[in-house]
Amino acid sequence: MSTARDTVLLITHSGDYFTVDRVAQEVSRRGMRPLRVNTDGFPSQWELSSLLGPAHEDVVLHTAAGEVHGAEVRSVWLRRRVAPRLDETLDPAWRESCVRESSAALAGALDGLTGAGCRFINPLGADEAAGNKLLQLRLARAHGLEIPRTLVTNDAGRVRSWFHEVGGRVVAKMLTPLSQSMSGGQPFVYTTAIGPEHLDELDGLRLSPMVFQERIDKSHELRVAVVGERCFVGAIDASRSVEGQVDWRRSRPDECSWAVGQLPEEIARRLVRLVAELGLVYGAADFIVTPEGRYVFLEVNPGGEWGMLERELGLPIAAALADALVSEGSGAAQSL
Repeated sequence: MSTARDTVLLITHSGDYFTVDRVAQEVSRRGMRPLRVNTDGFPSQWELSSLLGPAHEDVVLHTAAGEVHGAEVRSVWLRRRVAPRLDETLDPAWRESCVRESSAALAGALDGLTGAGCRFINPLGADEAAGNKLLQLRLARAHGLEIPRTLVTNDAGRVRSWFHEVGGRVVAKMLTPLSQSMSGGQPFVYTTAIGPEHLDELDGLRLSPMVFQERIDKSHELRVAVVGERCFVGAIDASRSVEGQVDWRRSRPDECSWAVGQLPEEIARRLVRLVAELGLVYGAADFIVTPEGRYVFLEVNPGGEWGMLERELGLPIAAALADALVSEGSGAAQSL
């Protein structure tokens, strides 16, 4: 077994393409071996073993590409982790147990790689902690970024009174995504405008709280891919789209397209500090740019998509991620 740390694990799922392929290419160009690992294929399609003894520990991954030991792994890109794809004929209770055990085994192995000195993007546990949207908004405000007035509640009466406090300009969204796929195909709840006609239709709050935010006038919107201290900015103007004015993701392809965007230097510095304080190496931030030129921070997604920015604009995000993955030194959160 070679002890050279020349393998970079790309943790994803079988339906994920382009971004994983681009990072794999960039890792290869830097003389390292990229190894894609589809988490939905575990445990049915590849084997994973964690070995612990009095004075020795190892993680062994066996895929169609061969066997890899923990000592060979330089870094891990936690692109996506999804549930195992198991036999549909399994009894539901047994199936749930198998999914839970498989997820626990994978989590334990990844933790073992951390202990062995592997770099992670993002560090284990950071995505979950950073996904706290209210925490994001508090920290963004503390770093001097403008945020929209926000209410998270399951109290319909409070929504009605707050609606009038903000002048009736309100949008609703969820705290957590139902889908993280560029191509869709999974349940998805878009950001939606709330009008007076909706105020008597809030019974659903008894089942789930929602996020209500002041609706901000837009010149255009930004998606900012942050890798370490570097910001890659894409801009999109969905003002011509009836469906996409509130949420650009509802626009048709012929109604709007991505263009290279600009983020003022001071705003970029504040964003980089925010991403670092959240414990992330990578994050995809969304901003509204108002007609008068204000930059309003909406959120940062630890696993947010950036493929469209590289594919359509040529922004070298995969190269920046590869640089972070193959660089010397320990610890995932070091600056680039």
